[in-house]
Amino acid sequence: MGKVASKKRSNALTQANIAPVERLNIFKMNTGLGQHMLKNPLVAQGIVDKAEIKAADVVLEVGPGTGNLTVKILEKARKVIAVEMDPRMAAEVTKRVQGKPEQKKLEVILGDVIKADLPYFDVCISNTPYQISSPLVFKLLNLPRPPRVSVLMFQREFAMRLVARPGDPLYCRLSVNVQMWATVTHVMKVGKNNFRPPPQVESSVVRIEPKDPRPPVDFEEWDGLLRICFVRKNRTISAGFKSTAVTDILEKNYRAYCSQNDIMMDDPVEIGQLIDRVLEETGMSDKRAGKCDEADFLKLLYAFHQMGIHFA
Repeated sequence: MGKVASKKRSNALTQANIAPVERLNIFKMNTGLGQHMLKNPLVAQGIVDKAEIKAADVVLEVGPGTGNLTVKILEKARKVIAVEMDPRMAAEVTKRVQGKPEQKKLEVILGDVIKADLPYFDVCISNTPYQISSPLVFKLLNLPRPPRVSVLMFQREFAMRLVARPGDPLYCRLSVNVQMWATVTHVMKVGKNNFRPPPQVESSVVRIEPKDPRPPVDFEEWDGLLRICFVRKNRTISAGFKSTAVTDILEKNYRAYCSQNDIMMDDPVEIGQLIDRVLEETGMSDKRAGKCDEADFLKLLYAFHQMGIHFA
């Protein structure tokens, strides 16, 4: 009798463990929404461990899928807010904790995380759909109270752009922009076979920690300068300012700045000469954006502002 009971318990445990996997086969994954479910529990545990979740933390999970990461986060956090686009997945992650103590700790929001008004949270964890990689990073960094830490899975190339340094082949506007506002570290590589269905490319996990205090720089001004400098990152920075479209915008901004501050200006405004003067005085004219660091771009932005030239 004892052996029969033991066998029944073993079968029940096995069924509980494989249930999420079986349910994945009930419906087709919507790869158009970037649905690639993380199936390796060791990788899921590694992601949660790197987040260093505290017992009092509220954690935002983006794209919980069937809940393989969710259940591990619930073991550590006070509450998990899971934002899911697919109603089927929202139902699955809800079922995963139904009737369990963890049910009270889980809130599922059905919708687009980029458009949603998010409540406060301490930590963000995400197996990120590739379509929202960049919008998600900047939404998190631009929140009035950004999360203490975000541990996010991305396609490998995007992740490596986030951590790239000047001179690296993948160094780009994204690299400078994110590193201005946060410290970014590469946590682990994740092979495509750790997902169901396997994606076409490899993945990586990064850890993003916003700088505190936040740098006293206007994001739109900073991004506006970088957009010009990185139009062709391997050409000289001065080349990016030769475009008529660029000079027209900067002249318009310059006129508006002078008008608002009661500053007399020449008519016609020789905006090209003012730009060349800033580039020469800062020594940035012949430099290439792909080789410049954060300090170089800050120096350039400050010099343009001193001249009355703005980018937003």
